[in-house]
Amino acid sequence: MNTNINIRLDSELKEQAQNLFNHLGLDLSTAVKIFLNRSIAYGGIPFEVYDPNYNPETINAIKESEDILNGKVPSKAYRSARELFDELDKEMDEEC
Repeated sequence: MNTNINIRLDSELKEQAQNLFNHLGLDLSTAVKIFLNRSIAYGGIPFEVYDPNYNPETINAIKESEDILNGKVPSKAYRSARELFDELDKEMDEEC
């Protein structure tokens, strides 16, 4: 090996990547080498890269789920699946 590359990363991203690759028995340097080798063999990035074109309803649902996960919005709780399905049926009836 006779060259180095420097990559600027968010420290949290670096830590998460290191944890993942350590779990797989790799260090970050080896994981980057694997990515570069696979890219060369593939002739491009070896996975699909795209900007998902979600409709506004899906974007709102994603935001709502993130808000629930982050504790910004309280989540609903149900005592049974029947209770959940009854509420969903009621919401569907109201929309129709």
